[in-house]
Amino acid sequence: MPADGGFTSSRNAGKAVAVHPEPFTSSCNACKQCAPLGACVTFKGIEGALPMLHGSQGCATYIRRYLISHFREPMDIASSGFSEETTIFGGNRNFNTGIDNIISQYHPAVIAIASTCLSETIGEDVQRLINEYRIIHREEKKLPAMIYASTPSYSGTHYDGFHEAVYATVKSLAQAGGGDGKPVNLFSNFISPEDIRHLKEILDDFGIDAMLFPDYSQTLDGTSWDTYRRIPEGGTSIADLRRSAAALLSVELGYILNSGGRNGCVRENRQSESAGEYLQKKFGVPCRRIGLPAGINETDKFFDLLSAISGKPVPRKYREQRGRLVDLYVDGHKYVSNKRAVIYGEEDLVIALASFAAETGIRPVLCASGGESGRLRDTLKDVLGELYSPDMTVGQGMSFERMEAFMAEIKPDLMIGNSKGYYIARKMDIPLVRTGFPVHDRIGASHVKMLGYEGATVLFEQIVNALLEDKQRKSPVGYKYM
Repeated sequence: MPADGGFTSSRNAGKAVAVHPEPFTSSCNACKQCAPLGACVTFKGIEGALPMLHGSQGCATYIRRYLISHFREPMDIASSGFSEETTIFGGNRNFNTGIDNIISQYHPAVIAIASTCLSETIGEDVQRLINEYRIIHREEKKLPAMIYASTPSYSGTHYDGFHEAVYATVKSLAQAGGGDGKPVNLFSNFISPEDIRHLKEILDDFGIDAMLFPDYSQTLDGTSWDTYRRIPEGGTSIADLRRSAAALLSVELGYILNSGGRNGCVRENRQSESAGEYLQKKFGVPCRRIGLPAGINETDKFFDLLSAISGKPVPRKYREQRGRLVDLYVDGHKYVSNKRAVIYGEEDLVIALASFAAETGIRPVLCASGGESGRLRDTLKDVLGELYSPDMTVGQGMSFERMEAFMAEIKPDLMIGNSKGYYIARKMDIPLVRTGFPVHDRIGASHVKMLGYEGATVLFEQIVNALLEDKQRKSPVGYKYM
């Protein structure tokens, strides 16, 4: 597969299909963001935590700007501030100074540290720096907990960085004998704050007491403040994370998670490990992995699992939501049937959206991701089952330039994905239904609900209305009845 990514299709027996005959040696406008960015999102889901990047100031500034533009919330991200000198001689002095400044100015309960390309390239041993800092300050009381996630962008996407940080947090904090934990650990994936709140509502309605992590539903979508808060309220508590080792079950939402090669897998040539898998291996907590509950099929699986865990039937309100969603599918089927969609974004998001689209009658003709797990096509086939189309093309390690070239040939009816695909949709004059990360050209990304029957209702209405608006706009007759 070329460095810029490739396509696989059942029409080509799984072989790479290049859009352009010439070889590519680099990626142009990749369909991903940097790994430390994803780690910072996870770290914002820990109560009392402040993210810190061990690297240059520019990395922290870029990530702050990118996340603020999506979530529309202020965000502090510290940096050890690498310079030319630290690049050559190492960043231990900058690291210690940075930690000192964070403690004196922010008083965090947790300092969550992610590495960058620069610190990883020079071989900085961040865990050793943490251990040395603790030794130097061993006489001091109440040092904050410190978490370290290895997140160089050259061996992972923002999605890999997100799940590496989930894994690193659980590995650092989970303890045996820490008391009775909550019965269930729910690892929720890279979703919107609104979807996190919806998951909490669903768990409450089933009577399930769960530790949901990461929980940035308040820290990245808070209320208006009278005075600035350097560390917003909210997040999964450290106590719950410590007691996650005593849970009866872990549930992970997502089939692929950090299979793209994080937590040392590339260097050590081993399979990646998720947070749930770590708890199962280390503490014997059983782990169950299902997909993001988007659409009817995948949401049914989620609710069936919650019903089995709780011993209770699916609450009436969700049965009614499902019934209304089925009715909505019937009402809107004539508008979406056989429409050809390009779906792109994080791998698990692409799988969830493709499953949702296929069950509504939309044909996912291209499923593309910047992720490089190598599992996207096979997982799509497993999840979609008989809805998997032989005409579906799957691209991993993708860039938007290659997506555009392929789309010029297949001429789809719409795109479903983040804002970075807008210029392609504009050029091809087709609708773009925005979901996932990042959404920079619309307001309300934090309030987008995609999960559950309610989320599918919202998303289906958005898609149908986008197609109707496009048809009206292009019609020479200004008719109002559709």
